[in-house]
Amino acid sequence: MTDTRSASRWITDEVTSWPGVTAGHGRRGEFAFKIGPREIGHLHGDHAAHLSFPKDVWQRLYDEGRVDYHPVFPGKPGHASRRIENDDDVRDVIVMIRMSYDRIVERFGLPAERDEEAAVGS
Repeated sequence: MTDTRSASRWITDEVTSWPGVTAGHGRRGEFAFKIGPREIGHLHGDHAAHLSFPKDVWQRLYDEGRVDYHPVFPGKPGHASRRIENDDDVRDVIVMIRMSYDRIVERFGLPAERDEEAAVGS
């Protein structure tokens, strides 16, 4: 890889720069990115990313060769796995995590926006 950062550092630096994203280690060894309680993807070291998509989006990404089945859910569309081997993979993982981010923000808003709306309504 030509970037001097590790794949996980590069992805983490980018994804955590987006409004409302938090990141941290999970119970199964993963490093997850979340908006509020909703996960938008997670990493397993520098070698794999796991994401979830609506089935039609997953199918398109699968047909394009950008994702494969998640190892815990073999044969089940929606749960995706992506190997990370080079800079192009890192960039594509960031793009796909952004797809999840945009979908969640569009549907639920950012956590701060929800907190402000709840305070106004009380």
